Amino acid sequence: MPGTTDAKDEGGVDDSAYSQSYTRHLERRLRALETEKQILQAERSRLEKETQTLRTELEKLRQSPLITATITEMLEDGRAIVKSSTGPNFVVHIASSIPKDKLQPGSLVALNQRSFAITQELPPSRDPIIRAMEIEEAPNVSYQDIGGLQDVLREIRETVELPLLKPELFEEVGIEPPKGVLLTGKPGTGKTLSARAVAHETNATFIRVIGSELVQKFIGEGARLVREIFMLAKEKAPAIIFVDELDAVGSHRLDIATSGDREVQRTLMQLLSELDGFETRGQVAVLGATNRPDILDPALLRPGRFDRIIEFPLPDDISRKEIFKIHIRGMNIDSAVDFNQLLSATQGRTGADIKTMCTEAGMFAIRDNRTCVTHDDFRKAISKVQERGLGDRAPANIYF
Repeated sequence: MPGTTDAKDEGGVDDSAYSQSYTRHLERRLRALETEKQILQAERSRLEKETQTLRTELEKLRQSPLITATITEMLEDGRAIVKSSTGPNFVVHIASSIPKDKLQPGSLVALNQRSFAITQELPPSRDPIIRAMEIEEAPNVSYQDIGGLQDVLREIRETVELPLLKPELFEEVGIEPPKGVLLTGKPGTGKTLSARAVAHETNATFIRVIGSELVQKFIGEGARLVREIFMLAKEKAPAIIFVDELDAVGSHRLDIATSGDREVQRTLMQLLSELDGFETRGQVAVLGATNRPDILDPALLRPGRFDRIIEFPLPDDISRKEIFKIHIRGMNIDSAVDFNQLLSATQGRTGADIKTMCTEAGMFAIRDNRTCVTHDDFRKAISKVQERGLGDRAPANIYF
């Protein structure tokens, strides 16, 4: 009958729709379970790795502690004589995993607490002061950042750069390169800047030492620092050791001196020994800088230690013009600025003074909420720097 057929068709449609909806529900549920399974697997993997890390750390904590020692002598039978950190000396065996050719007197090693055998080779200990002096990367200063010192830079390059970059030239000529260069001149004339530029051009490790840092409280500490500085330079060669304010440790030795003066003299004698000792320094150049060469000890200035003494003069008109160009190349300068007047107003000033003048001129522009530096800003900046340099002798007004 027509009515019965329609009911069956209608019921069939309803059953089909219900079946499709239930299938989609099961598929969604399956995907959710798969996602949950992946999350649980990732969590399980993370926990397994964390457990393995904790087990490794626990094994390390269970290991017996090691004793540090220093090798004093290597024996022909493959053993070594060491001085332990606890005091006594021991004749010990060396673990087969350590290449014996790497061990030498003075090497720092670790000893097994029970058998006292050498189990590890330790890196050499470094004083924190020495680590702070080291600059791994070459300084970001080039010769283009130095103005008006062409003659000085040529001498520095001949005595420092060429031995590091082309040592074969000196071998072919048959001479030894200079062992040290002393830079002298008034403060702010570019001594430190030139040393940093040479280190940049040679791509050498730059180790900067302040002379006063070598003056230590306890006896022998200053000499030890000097030894470690030169050892570090040999390891990092090619390297440049730059001793700034050399007069702090290299002044005249006196017959009558206090205990503090005698300690400074011990440090000086160690420096003299490193500059002109029995061992060759290799590709290690030494630069010294001071503005008081008149008080340096004569033994420090003799040939063989500081072979060249290079004086940094005050910049002339051409040099000051180059220095101004270097320091204003990144500044927003008004076209009306008369640099001829600036040059005439800065006679007798150093490169550091000119850099300060440019910075002060920019600060005057910022104070007035301007982005362009005018001639009047430079006038006020030069007057401010000159007054500071002259002190009580400064005139009330300085105009140009």
